[in-house]
Amino acid sequence: MAVAGAAQGPPIAQTQALVGLWAEWFRRADDDEIGEGLIKIREAGIDPLEAVFATGLRRFDKSGEYAADGALGIIPWVRTRCRLSGGAAAERVEIGRQLEQLPQTQKAFANGDLGYQHAAILARTAEHVGVAQVRKAETSLLKAAETMDPGQFTGVAKNFEHRVDAAGALAEANRAYERRYLHVGEPVDGLMRIDGVLTTECGAAFKTALDAMTPPPARDDTRTPGQRRHDALLELARRPAGSSVNGAGPRPHLIIRASVDTLAGTAGAPAGELEWGGAVPAETVRRFACDSALTRIIGKGELDAEVTRAVRTTPPATRRAVAERDRGCVAEGCGRPPQWTDAHHVKHWTQGGPTTMSNLILLCRPHHRMVHEGNWGLRRSNNGRWALVQPVAAQSRSA
Repeated sequence: MAVAGAAQGPPIAQTQALVGLWAEWFRRADDDEIGEGLIKIREAGIDPLEAVFATGLRRFDKSGEYAADGALGIIPWVRTRCRLSGGAAAERVEIGRQLEQLPQTQKAFANGDLGYQHAAILARTAEHVGVAQVRKAETSLLKAAETMDPGQFTGVAKNFEHRVDAAGALAEANRAYERRYLHVGEPVDGLMRIDGVLTTECGAAFKTALDAMTPPPARDDTRTPGQRRHDALLELARRPAGSSVNGAGPRPHLIIRASVDTLAGTAGAPAGELEWGGAVPAETVRRFACDSALTRIIGKGELDAEVTRAVRTTPPATRRAVAERDRGCVAEGCGRPPQWTDAHHVKHWTQGGPTTMSNLILLCRPHHRMVHEGNWGLRRSNNGRWALVQPVAAQSRSA
């Protein structure tokens, strides 16, 4: 590949000298100086260099010069020649492309006022809802990024996406759902490796259950945090499923914060927020609301609020009666038992549907998700079971 640009080439020697200066500084720095040094090397060095890298990568992408090295695209070139994973290469290409149209973000990134991960979040947001929408809210989004870590800022960005395009946010959540997996390896040298990618819903529920089994360590507890979580998982797996086989009675609490507009499915409503972080689409909130307790929080002023008692859930007696009637998931061809099901409101309770046997059916979690997030319908069959009806769009594709 021909080398373009100034005759003297890129400032490699100067960059290497700067790295050497930082390495020497960390070797001789006092312990109480190292923390400030780590902050400054990110703000004044690494993040601004990532911004410069994004600018150079954008030009290289447009030029098509990567083909001179035999690469089939810019991402394979970055992955191979810059020694990055495929995901990291794609992320940097996307940052370069999107930030060209977000001048405030590009400036903050170049000055070190915006971290790399924050810039990546904004680039993904622009990819999902369009750069024009992000540009309208760019000032407020950057202000939020100043005081939030990437995890918190992701929640803000997802909430923004939901407000702009709730249907698109739901479609993205459904695509993410398809990428879920959990793999438990075979024992090797007395250990088993667990590998997986969890949905935000599953991850929050798992963390909630695991934290409940992980009390603060005793003074003589020498286990590492990772070892304590491992032992908590063992206790969780060994815990009896409960005396009830019909799914009635208390279950682990998973807290989701949502507005009334979100529950009602109002256009422009914000996403639901999981207690442990992460946003979920409005339809996911509505699925959870089919069989959960609801606590109303009514704001009366900036610092004044009222919290009322839980006002709606499926009573254990009703749940037991529905389980006796349905004997499990009512979807045709599904034989999952009652303890693996949710009580689904045929007419959603936000639309006036009562929490009574005549309006409740049992659906396993996958089928319950299909009805809410997948927009599948339900039709009562002659045999008393329920047939799932494809969404209109899916019906037209299969016709």
